Amino acid sequence: MADKYTEEQVEAIKEKIFSALESVIDPELGIDIINLGLIYEIAFEDNGFTEIKMTLTTMGCPLADLLTVQIHDALKEIEEVKEVKVNLVWQPAWTVDKMSRYARIALGIR
Repeated sequence: MADKYTEEQVEAIKEKIFSALESVIDPELGIDIINLGLIYEIAFEDNGFTEIKMTLTTMGCPLADLLTVQIHDALKEIEEVKEVKVNLVWQPAWTVDKMSRYARIALGIR
């Protein structure tokens, strides 16, 4: 049986996951998936199961598989994460408004 994490520990682990996802760069735009606003939810369970709900900038984006592999690679570094599931979701639809100020400036979008 896996240890139970406190709420504070779960939040700290989710922060580590969030930080690791900042290393996953969209190769077309050259900006990480966090600043692009592609990550909608990070769920972490006591048994180490981690679910990432994310979207893509467009439904036909050919990068889904590549980004999924990069997410798995980034999260391998986090000891508490034992299993990762990446769920692509299309609701709500991604818009430029989901991007961070940094990403908009980097891409020249006002």
